[in-house]
Amino acid sequence: MPGARLTQEDRRRIAAGLAAGLGNGEIARQLDRPTSTVTREIARNGGPTGYRADSAQRATVQRARRRSMAPGRSADGRAHPADGRDQAAVQEFAGQFAELLVQLGLPRMVARVLSCLYVTDSGSLSAAELVQRLAVSPASVSKAIGYLEGQALVRRERAEAGRRERYVIDDDVWYRSLLASAQRNALLAEFARNGADLLGPATPAGGRLGGAASFLADTGADIVRAVHRRRHRDAARSAATPGTDAG
Repeated sequence: MPGARLTQEDRRRIAAGLAAGLGNGEIARQLDRPTSTVTREIARNGGPTGYRADSAQRATVQRARRRSMAPGRSADGRAHPADGRDQAAVQEFAGQFAELLVQLGLPRMVARVLSCLYVTDSGSLSAAELVQRLAVSPASVSKAIGYLEGQALVRRERAEAGRRERYVIDDDVWYRSLLASAQRNALLAEFARNGADLLGPATPAGGRLGGAASFLADTGADIVRAVHRRRHRDAARSAATPGTDAG
């Protein structure tokens, strides 16, 4: 039993356990399953607060159907594409990556879209491809892309041969994201400084805002300096090693 696939009844018991506030380990013991199996199941199907048994079952069926249609499968049912990767393991990693991003504060759908783009070699997917891979609605993808664009984590690219947009995550995505963060810090610092002037720097409220302004401004400047140092170091390393790109 522990090595068998989860059934629809297992998924209902997982959902009931989550609703009752049970931890993954306790749910796994009740099912006589490894805790890692239950943890992966929850992470790839909405997380502790979004897990729904019926939705998880449908998503599992859809994933199995896509895998069965994919080329390069061996007798054991596992994917063996030309690049030698185990696609099931890649999907599992993407789910775990998304769950980590959720724990770090990203909305769940945003995290799933970002992780999906990140594990794609091209770093580029269309809305239709994201909808198919994540088994979600086009509206969910659109909203997540809008959020990621606002954070400078993705950009839109229109193919020359058609009107379909693709969403791209570049190798320097974290550079641009950190610089955007520094710009937000600068805006907050300016706003806090104006508030300190309004309230009076000698007052407790004014002093509090003045301290915040100073901290935000210094932190933003530190981020910009760190990003530029790293970019210069990467550029020098790339120049010293022909055929590589700074990232």
